[in-house]
Amino acid sequence: MLQLEQILKTALGAAIQNVFGTEVPAAQLVLQPTRKDFAGSFTLVTFPFTKTLGKGPEQIGLAVGEWLVANEPAVKGFNVVKGFLNLEIADAQWLNVFEQLRQLPAGAPVATGGPQNVVVEYSSPNTNKPLHLGHLRNNFLGYSVAEILKATGATVSKVNLVNDRGIHICKSMLGYQQYGHNETPASDNIKGDHLVGKYYVLFEKHYREQIAQLVAEGVAEDTAKASAPLILEARDMLQKWEAGDEEVVSLWRQMNGWVYEGHNATYTTIGVDFDKFYYESNTYLLGKERVQEGLDRGLFYRKEDGSTWVDLAQEGLDQKILLRSDGTSVYLTQDLGTAELKYADFHYDSSIYVIADEQNYHMQVLQATLQKLEKPYAAAIQHLSYGMVDLPTGKMKTREGTVVDADELVREVVEAAKQATLEKGKIEGLSEEEAAQLFHMLGLGALKYYLLKVDPKKRMLFNPEESVSLEGHTGPFIQYSHARISSILRKAAEQGVGLDAPLIGLTEIHETEREMIQELGRYAAVVAEAARTQSPALVAQYAYDVAKAYNRFYTEVPIFIEPEATKKAFRVALSAQTARTIKTSMGLLGIQVPDRM
Repeated sequence: MLQLEQILKTALGAAIQNVFGTEVPAAQLVLQPTRKDFAGSFTLVTFPFTKTLGKGPEQIGLAVGEWLVANEPAVKGFNVVKGFLNLEIADAQWLNVFEQLRQLPAGAPVATGGPQNVVVEYSSPNTNKPLHLGHLRNNFLGYSVAEILKATGATVSKVNLVNDRGIHICKSMLGYQQYGHNETPASDNIKGDHLVGKYYVLFEKHYREQIAQLVAEGVAEDTAKASAPLILEARDMLQKWEAGDEEVVSLWRQMNGWVYEGHNATYTTIGVDFDKFYYESNTYLLGKERVQEGLDRGLFYRKEDGSTWVDLAQEGLDQKILLRSDGTSVYLTQDLGTAELKYADFHYDSSIYVIADEQNYHMQVLQATLQKLEKPYAAAIQHLSYGMVDLPTGKMKTREGTVVDADELVREVVEAAKQATLEKGKIEGLSEEEAAQLFHMLGLGALKYYLLKVDPKKRMLFNPEESVSLEGHTGPFIQYSHARISSILRKAAEQGVGLDAPLIGLTEIHETEREMIQELGRYAAVVAEAARTQSPALVAQYAYDVAKAYNRFYTEVPIFIEPEATKKAFRVALSAQTARTIKTSMGLLGIQVPDRM
């Protein structure tokens, strides 16, 4: 479609030159899709040229439109609405666009001129609990952004930084030590991440009780939080871990192993993967070295209590702690080490961190600290900040009353997809195993699409029931559209209608066919913009637009009862190109589409 737009821009420039005797740079001739309520496919806004050309916007539009119809075969008609020149494109041009599209090899990269070596860090779970709803949005965003960037021809590495050490990990370990009875995932028939999360919750419960007791005895709340016996034991355990205490490290390895098995099972279920895992237990020591480097160079400073800080006031930030007074590290410490390890491994020109917007300040501090250390990779850091996910009250059970468990949510959405599909009677001819696979595909598609169709920066409300609908702006609607087209293609194959038949003699096409070709031609521009803005929401909206346009085409234009063989072959080929585009677009979101329902 870029070729068609270039033809139009060249013709517009010639029209203005011939009619007004003025040369307008091609960069100023910006075409946009015509609004649905007006005839035409492309619109040029004429208001910006009134001063240069000395005419009103409508006069400019009429004069340019008349010249184009008389001199440019690609333009068959036009209309002017105030300062908007709407161009109607000749059918022959749309057929040329379609031929170019179907000649493109599947997966052909979309050139953007953007970064070519990208690391996308996402998921980043703690090893003290299972994944939750917020992790799902994180994982789906990270995976999708990586796939979109791959579609531009970039080399993309997906990495996961596991938060496997620190005070929060010691809390679950201490909970297990004090309140456990040597349970294992096997003995309790429970996923390892859920077992460990159970003891993190128990620690917090007893810790809160101790705080309340101290407050009741007249101790100030802040003092109570810092001096409750359990938190003192957890801090002692952290110091022992950093000192390599054999018993503590052994328990840590055992419990983390349980969590890894649980998290990996969840990753498999939700269809995300990683090229490399980093572990904070391996990165914090390098981070400590960078802190020492900053001290040696006079960039950081120590307070009287022995803690180490960086002053970022000149950068418009604040003072930030790098090492506690007892020498243990904080999140920022290990992030300094991880950034260096990633650069050493991948030599990236862009490093994207998919982290919730509550960490906006932390990411600014990380980049500013690395810049203060004059690290060459500091400027390449990008924060893909996303909003929180809320649920309608009472729609779904929650763990601990506050956190929605990812495994449970996936199960419930798959079950909801099953019920919605059975109600529509959409599984005729499928075996029990095929039906189960379809329900999983639809449920996961519903969940991913619902979480990805919203601009990442926006906080959002997830409605499980709405997400699985086979109608409206949902993943299953698009998946069902693909299944419908696949059925049409199977029927075409049975009738001997080929997908690659030459369209010789075809001169006129239906309005919905023009709309369909224009939608298909937008793919490259959408992917390029989604890569630039790191927004899978653009691809999600595009996939919906394509499915919606096809459903209109399917309703208004006959395929198999069409008597003209060339028209029938064209409509089958158009259907095949639509199915390919839907499958590719949904694939960029990490969503599979069924061939039958």
